[in-house]
Amino acid sequence: MNYKDYIAIVEDFPIKGISFKDITPLLSNGEVFKSITQELAAYAKKVGATVIVGPESRGFIFGCPVAVDLGLSFAPIRKPGKLPRETVSKEYSLEYGTNTLCMHADAVKKGDKVLIIDDLLATGGTIGAAVELISSLGAEVVGCAFVIELTELKGRQKLSGIDVFALTQYPY
Repeated sequence: MNYKDYIAIVEDFPIKGISFKDITPLLSNGEVFKSITQELAAYAKKVGATVIVGPESRGFIFGCPVAVDLGLSFAPIRKPGKLPRETVSKEYSLEYGTNTLCMHADAVKKGDKVLIIDDLLATGGTIGAAVELISSLGAEVVGCAFVIELTELKGRQKLSGIDVFALTQYPY
């Protein structure tokens, strides 16, 4: 299936010069969403994932159905102050400042084989921080899967040594 047929390109959103890739048309078509879930689940099996992790919030959209389909647990990565129990965090740099990712301290453990699922790989900053956060808890990141990869932003390079899977690719 050509998922690009179901991704709306919105120019100059959220600011001038950005070519936004809108995934909501993918979600509004049940057969397309099901196909995406099946392809991501097949990849999860291929890499031997035992836990699915998804960053807030679009990682939840794609990661949860994969976890359910495979009977695996799902662990969310959230912004500070959004998780109710003991958390671990990782601050990382952005072009315009810093951001912080958090997850429950018991969300993953040594021996877990984690697949990170998100909607988009751009520069790799968020996913790179997620990998460090998961690794700090003793789990192994066996892969990262995305619906969209923006290849010119070279996020894949920031994830060197980790298997990366993308259903679609755009230059930018």
